[in-house]
Amino acid sequence: MLDLNGQRIVVTGAAGGIGGAMIDVLAGFGAEVIACDLKADDVAGPNVCEAHGFDLLDDDAVEAAAKAICSNGAPRAVISNAGWTRAETLEDVTPDALSHEINLNLRSAARLSQAFLPAMRNLEGGATFVFISSVNALSHYGNPAYAAAKAGLNAWMRAVATEEGRHGIRANAITPGSVRTMAWDHRIERDPTILEKVKRLYPLGRMVMPEEVARAAAFLASPLASGITGTVLPVDGGISAGNLPFLEQIAG
Repeated sequence: MLDLNGQRIVVTGAAGGIGGAMIDVLAGFGAEVIACDLKADDVAGPNVCEAHGFDLLDDDAVEAAAKAICSNGAPRAVISNAGWTRAETLEDVTPDALSHEINLNLRSAARLSQAFLPAMRNLEGGATFVFISSVNALSHYGNPAYAAAKAGLNAWMRAVATEEGRHGIRANAITPGSVRTMAWDHRIERDPTILEKVKRLYPLGRMVMPEEVARAAAFLASPLASGITGTVLPVDGGISAGNLPFLEQIAG
């Protein structure tokens, strides 16, 4: 049984679909969840130990939030879950969109980890970072600015794993495929049949659910994963394993 009893775990992007699942799953395993988003009121709830509101794009606010959180005890794990994209193709990537998506999906997570690292070094039992990346970091499925940022996030994770392991810190990334959250709403408005089309691309024949991503994050944050660091774990219904539509075309 996965046991996170009493462990302080920070979750960013906690007001989103995956973030909400993170809160429930982690609390279910006994963690003291520190939920973070733009507004503390959006993440407060019965499964939340602390709620913090701050802008991940504001360096001073990130530093202040990390200091406030650590004043109650250094977290055992930080799950960098916040992310966002709208630029679907290269044609959509304006200079502003490029800067915004890279800042939100890469720079903010990197700065957050830097803010927490000093307090998390050399904790008894160790500490860990879990970065929620994307299959877009592994191959091109659209969203080029987002994909570039998430590929950079995987590289940042490996840097943390390599350089901070001597201080008892692990770091890993999860690469979800399509997850049915509010992020898909704008696509459904454009094409109500898109979910049916997308699920055919996945060997499991479906999108993964937010709680499946959350359970993977809980495992990587737990002592059961004590020897795992510097890895990328796909939670993607099998889409990164191979090209099922291509196989179906050539196999007939």
